Amino acid sequence: MGIGPSLLATVLACCLTLAGTANAVTVSGLYTVDVSVESSNQDDLQEGYARGLQEVMVRVSGSRDVLDLEGVDDLLERAESFLQSYEVTREDGGNRLQMTFGAVGVNRAMASVEAPVWGANRPLTLAWVAVEDRGSRHLLTSTPTGETADSWLGSFRSAATERGLPVAFPPRRFADDRELLSDLWGQFNNRIVRASDGQAHDALALVRIRRDGSGWRASWTIEGPAVEREEMSVTADSQWRLAEAVINHWTEGYASRYAVDASDVDESPKVDLVLEGVSTLADYGGVVKALKSFTPVTYVAARRVRGDRLTIQVSFDGELDQLKQYVALDPRFVSVEQPPSRVSAEGGAGPENGSGAANTSGTASSGQDGIGDALAYQPLVAGDEQDAEQAFESLYPVLYYRWQPAGPVESDSDG
Repeated sequence: MGIGPSLLATVLACCLTLAGTANAVTVSGLYTVDVSVESSNQDDLQEGYARGLQEVMVRVSGSRDVLDLEGVDDLLERAESFLQSYEVTREDGGNRLQMTFGAVGVNRAMASVEAPVWGANRPLTLAWVAVEDRGSRHLLTSTPTGETADSWLGSFRSAATERGLPVAFPPRRFADDRELLSDLWGQFNNRIVRASDGQAHDALALVRIRRDGSGWRASWTIEGPAVEREEMSVTADSQWRLAEAVINHWTEGYASRYAVDASDVDESPKVDLVLEGVSTLADYGGVVKALKSFTPVTYVAARRVRGDRLTIQVSFDGELDQLKQYVALDPRFVSVEQPPSRVSAEGGAGPENGSGAANTSGTASSGQDGIGDALAYQPLVAGDEQDAEQAFESLYPVLYYRWQPAGPVESDSDG
């Protein structure tokens, strides 16, 4: 007789909580970057590798200060050794060097110079941004509503892409809501909070932008489960610099909370696998036996179970892509693709209204509402705030599968 989900939970000693749904986002492509290069000769490529690694290290640490640490120059000189793949392409009359660095290798290298490492599961910020220029005010929404809003939206998305920070904007239906815009400008939050209900986010930012002499000033409040409430103001001499300053401040705030200390970057990396369809003890035993049979796997431990969904932590050697290749060869693990870059029905960070995506090989695609051309954002399927908090502190993306013991292809092997 099969063991039901509740008994399986007891057997695994996993924790079941019923808190509200979390909205964390998994950022794909943190270790993928492309830069311009003069040519494909070795000296130019080496210089390109170093610049690419610089960008990746800033994304992964959450702070530009990482580049000032002792030992970083040596890592940059050895940038080629951390590459998984690269390609030189010709684009608009110039050369582009597209690179993917190994996540595990880069994380360990950063730990070796005492740099913090911020993982791929990151809080989603819902940004309500009002811009006042020449007596007119505009609300930035997920779909551009005019030249001014479009320009500012592009600046914020480019800055967010550069730092690997998921940022969503409210739906276009709010663009002409003058009362809401007035409340946003006056920092009366109640209406904004109500309007944000149903839109995925871990933090809510209310931003006002206005002219400041020949430059710009942004003032904001930001609060939510993923961030301590704060009020801040910054100035900059250009639109791009202002958006960059705002995004940088948010990013460094998140990273200071969730980045893993260098001493905690284990030599044996760990990743969470979420498996649907694990409803009996036999299922659980099959999952564990299969995972332990994979060459890269060094340790397997159950973390929690909810219904027939099991979360299991796997320690592994090598790079994450190698582990994923082993799992893909076992037909009992059926990959569950998460909705690509879709974190809310409207106004979130999806291909229709939030993310311009690129796969990990560096081939860019764009969405109607693209945050940028280097990263892809996908919703992290987390059951509650505890799940999200643990995911935020994990270095690697959560992997999703459906356990199918009698897979589409029969196999005589255990693994």
